[in-house]
Amino acid sequence: MKGDEYNMKQGKCFIVCIVICSIVFCSCSKEGANTKGKRNVTVQETNKAVIEETEESVEQEEAVDFESEKGYDLPVPDQDRVEAEQDSCRLMALLTGIYKNADKGNSSNVVLGSNTIKKMTMKIKEQGYSVISSETYSNMENYEEVESFLINAESGKEGSVIIYEVHSDGGIGRDKYVYDGNDMFLLASSTVWDDDNKPYMAYISYTRLKEWKYSDKGWFCYEMCVPEYPEVTEMVDGSCLIRVKPMSRRKRRLSKQCVQGLGYQGENILCSNWDENHMEKIDYNGLYEYLYKMKYKKKYNSKKYPDGIPKDKFENLIMEYLPVTSEVIQKYAFFDKKKGTYLWKRLGCFNYAPDFFGTSIPEVTKIKDNPDGTITLTVDAVCEMVLCDEAVITHELTVRFAEDGSFQYLGNKILNGGIKDIPEYQYRFVDKK
Repeated sequence: MKGDEYNMKQGKCFIVCIVICSIVFCSCSKEGANTKGKRNVTVQETNKAVIEETEESVEQEEAVDFESEKGYDLPVPDQDRVEAEQDSCRLMALLTGIYKNADKGNSSNVVLGSNTIKKMTMKIKEQGYSVISSETYSNMENYEEVESFLINAESGKEGSVIIYEVHSDGGIGRDKYVYDGNDMFLLASSTVWDDDNKPYMAYISYTRLKEWKYSDKGWFCYEMCVPEYPEVTEMVDGSCLIRVKPMSRRKRRLSKQCVQGLGYQGENILCSNWDENHMEKIDYNGLYEYLYKMKYKKKYNSKKYPDGIPKDKFENLIMEYLPVTSEVIQKYAFFDKKKGTYLWKRLGCFNYAPDFFGTSIPEVTKIKDNPDGTITLTVDAVCEMVLCDEAVITHELTVRFAEDGSFQYLGNKILNGGIKDIPEYQYRFVDKK
């Protein structure tokens, strides 16, 4: 009996267990169905978010890769940005007194005098930094570190160097060059003064150099990566020339005194071959305004002589600087015999087609003192714009100085057939003879 009761109890328990399990199973099935639906929605949303995040990440990586490939407008590391701003503002703080006391004129665009620029440059030099100014023929102070960096970079050694530049408005540029063993990069920033004479960083950029070299004459020549067609419709010039090795005092003085005022556009004293016996190719009508500025330290005012430059005014100035007679000038220049005046017109689009060579700056690189008392200056035409050439042409200019410091040009000779490599000179007036 007891066995039957036991079996009956076991059977009841078995049935109860089956019922309970069935209920639990059904309940779980319903809840599972609801959970499964919710889980599917969550998974879909998660997958979508992951896909979008991945796509965004890929786009960012592609953008970074594109920026790295194009080489310009590269992202500036935060640490470098902070460093550039702090360093520049600290130096500007040292220049505050010089800037405040400087004569800034009445123009909204401040242009400081040479003495003020020099004071600022020397102040930065005292801090031990490599520094130049924006003035023509400016020597780099503390240049040794820059030269060492460039020489090491040429041999594949990694490193970096900073060059400061004092601008004409009193602000300073900070150019940090970084060589990673393969490429050269430029982190450039500019810090200026606000209306309260306080410094602030105006811009900062990070660019890869497309190509660069350090020449035997001491020029750091390079071309930066810049936007090109079809991204832009006008050419962007990324070329730059920086003189690292300083010029001697005499070369700087003679460069300023004898050739800076002439240049290579508007007249052809420096870009043609001539001597005392062959002066027929000189553009006398174009030359006048340049000699006028050299002598009187101001621009020629054409309104003073609207009908032409009087014969004596024109010839006396030309003969002061060239070994030429009145008869020769009249023969080869455009001269109105009836009015007794020489023709003159401003250089413009109707008589001059701009070219990059015309922007070159003449620089004396050698000086030879001749037995007859004359000196021969070896001059390089240094062109930064586009050509990025430290010597587009090299020529020898012979000059004779008088005891009072005045001088005459006696002849010019373009070396190594260089005249074939420059544009044909455009005369101010078309020859009607």
